[in-house]
Amino acid sequence: MNDTEKNRVRKIINLLKKNYPEAKIALKYKNLIQLLVAVMLSAQCTDLKVNEVTKDLFQKYKSAEDFADADLRTFEKDIRSTGFYKVKARHIKESFEIIVKKYDSKVPPSMDDLIKLPGVARKTANIVLSNAYGIIEGIAVDTHVTRLSQRLDLTHNNYPDKIEQDLMKSIPKKDWFKFTYLLIEHGRQICSAKKPLCNDCLLNKLCPSAFKFN
Repeated sequence: MNDTEKNRVRKIINLLKKNYPEAKIALKYKNLIQLLVAVMLSAQCTDLKVNEVTKDLFQKYKSAEDFADADLRTFEKDIRSTGFYKVKARHIKESFEIIVKKYDSKVPPSMDDLIKLPGVARKTANIVLSNAYGIIEGIAVDTHVTRLSQRLDLTHNNYPDKIEQDLMKSIPKKDWFKFTYLLIEHGRQICSAKKPLCNDCLLNKLCPSAFKFN
């Protein structure tokens, strides 16, 4: 990456930090078990809906053993409104069966161990590791991060793992953790999927895609 591009990326990050100083994970949780479940439920689902579901869910299932021993059909009904509930229910139950048996009921603080759990890819692992353990191994790539990083010309890839690798090359490591939540916040408020508000965007002078949606 040349100096001009490095300067552009630095300006993007600084503007986002200035505009969204409180940007952070929106999922509500009280411990590592709740965090892992919430992130797994958030796939193809809004954080708002996940928080709505987990408010009651975490009263019913309180430990790793509770999730591991959950009746699958009942659990499916408990999380139905998050979408793809059959797959999510199976993955969560199977993941906690492994966590109980192999990791003494504790969520493992390792990327290699986490991504071996059913339904856990790098995005989920990155979110859990960074928020729970302060371990920064990469950049969590969700739909907002995918959309904005493409529009900002930070990647030409469509697959999360490849997008993450591109971002890790251009974003300073000290900003990896924060960058995800800066893009998510900007995506929610300004750079939406269908109609981005380019006229109101603080990045429009730095964004190759600015105004092409108008």
